[in-house]
Amino acid sequence: MSKVEEFEDLRSLLFSIAYRILGSVSEAEDAVQETWLRFDASATRPASTKAFLSTTVTRLSIDVLRSARVRREEYVGPWFPEPLLDDPYTDPARSVELADSVSMAALLLLERLSPLERSVFVLREVFAFGFDEVATAVGRSEAACRQLLVRARQHMAAGQPRFQADREERRELATRFLDAMKDGDVGGLQQLLAADVQLVGDGGGKAPQLARAITGAENVARLLASVFPQLLRIGVTSEPHDVNGEPGAIVRTPDGKVLHVLAFEMLDGRIRTIRSVVNPDKLAHLGPVADAWAINREIRKTRRASR
Repeated sequence: MSKVEEFEDLRSLLFSIAYRILGSVSEAEDAVQETWLRFDASATRPASTKAFLSTTVTRLSIDVLRSARVRREEYVGPWFPEPLLDDPYTDPARSVELADSVSMAALLLLERLSPLERSVFVLREVFAFGFDEVATAVGRSEAACRQLLVRARQHMAAGQPRFQADREERRELATRFLDAMKDGDVGGLQQLLAADVQLVGDGGGKAPQLARAITGAENVARLLASVFPQLLRIGVTSEPHDVNGEPGAIVRTPDGKVLHVLAFEMLDGRIRTIRSVVNPDKLAHLGPVADAWAINREIRKTRRASR
């Protein structure tokens, strides 16, 4: 195989590793591209192309994550990962691990880990790399990597949900929720929400966003039932779509531009967290992005006209 063919054969794996370490589609794509440039510039062929490329993309991702930590501390409002609609890497033997590790909830748990802990956890727990491979990738001894993994597992286990319904049940719940939201059905929404549900938005200061998280089934239901029908009246639509391996939706303006993405976290047959990603920087990889400020002004104009 040529270098290009070897690289392309592993591209999806490299992206999936980088995305889980970084929580950013754009940064993961940049890390994969830089990995290719280093591979292409190498005068010799490595004994294991997979080991070389995995090590390179992991170390690049660790470096990027360390600098990103500073930016995230200064971020305006809650920070969420960039939504991923489709994970390019598949492995039937590890489908559960892959799906669980890419959810918004899991990626936010990974944010609690140090860059090294996060990388070790991703390589070992998600992709089943041997400890020798993990040690090479992060530049630490196998013993140190085992200790890093123990700490990472403890952090992750503390925040994982107790039980999740199967995928079809979750999709059916999401469909019922979106229908009730379109209808402005407060009671119907409340029945689908956990009592302590949270609605949280990530605008990054670059789009209209909630001043704070909205908590409680009644509060969230009333807000959604009042806002979403107004969006429908100006032609905004919601398109059901898996987001980070969980049911969610893409909200689009009449011209098809992405307004925001909804990601649902579910537990015991109820929606317990609704995350809305509105920051245009985090939506650009999904296609043309709408001007959320303009949509906000249009809704206000429509509301005044109806009084």
